Amino acid sequence: MVRFLGQDEAINIDQELFNHYRFSVDQLMELAGLSCAVAITKCYPISDLKNNNILVFCGPGNNGGDGLVCARHLKLFGYCPSIYYPKRTEKPLYQNLTTQCQAMEIPFLEDTPSAEMLSRNYSLLVDALFGFSYRPPMRPEFVSVVDAIQKSGVLLCSVDIPSGWDVEHGAPESGGLEPDLLISLTAPKRCAEKFRGRFHYLGGRFVPPGLEKKYGLNLPTYPGTEVCVKL
Repeated sequence: MVRFLGQDEAINIDQELFNHYRFSVDQLMELAGLSCAVAITKCYPISDLKNNNILVFCGPGNNGGDGLVCARHLKLFGYCPSIYYPKRTEKPLYQNLTTQCQAMEIPFLEDTPSAEMLSRNYSLLVDALFGFSYRPPMRPEFVSVVDAIQKSGVLLCSVDIPSGWDVEHGAPESGGLEPDLLISLTAPKRCAEKFRGRFHYLGGRFVPPGLEKKYGLNLPTYPGTEVCVKL
C-alpha cells in the first residue's frame, strides 16, 4: 500500500528532488499542475457540470503556483477557469505563470468572492492556497476566503492538502474544508488518511526509483501514459 508522508518527510523529499536529483521548481510545478488538471477532467467532465466555470484559489507559495499551472491547462481542456490570487509574490517564476494565464485570457478576480457569488457562478472550486509546509494558525487575510469556500456548497478540489488542515492530523476541530476531490502530489500526506471525499488521485509522475526506495513510498503504477492515478 502507498505510504502516507509526515510533514518533515514531505519537505525532505522535496529538497532531495531539487538538490540531489536536480529538478527545478518550475519543472515540478508544471508536472504537478498538469496532473491536477487531468484529474479534474476525469472526475468532472464538462457535460456533467451545470456550466464549465471553475474558480482556482491560489496562495503565495508553491501550492499556488501549482494552481496557476492547473488553471492554464484547464483552459486548454475546454473549461472556463478564473483565478483568485490575493497575495502575489514578486518572484519571477510566479510572475511568469501569471503572465501565461493572462495570455490565455483567464480572468483574475480582484475582490474576495462571497459564498453566494461562488454558489451562483461556479460549478467547481480548486483550492491551491496552502501546501504541505503549512502550519496553523491560518493567516487572517485567508480566513474569510476559506470561510466563503466552505459555506458556498460548491464542489471542491484540493491540491495536495485541503487548506487549513494540519498536514499530519487532518481537518481542524471546528469547520474545515471538505473537498470532493483530493489530488496528492509526489506521495500522499498523512492527513489524506482523514479524507472522506469521493475521489483521491495521485499526481506527479516523476519520482526517481532511488528516492522511492529510500523512503519506502510504494507508489502505485501509473497506467499507460497517464500523469495521475486514482488511489
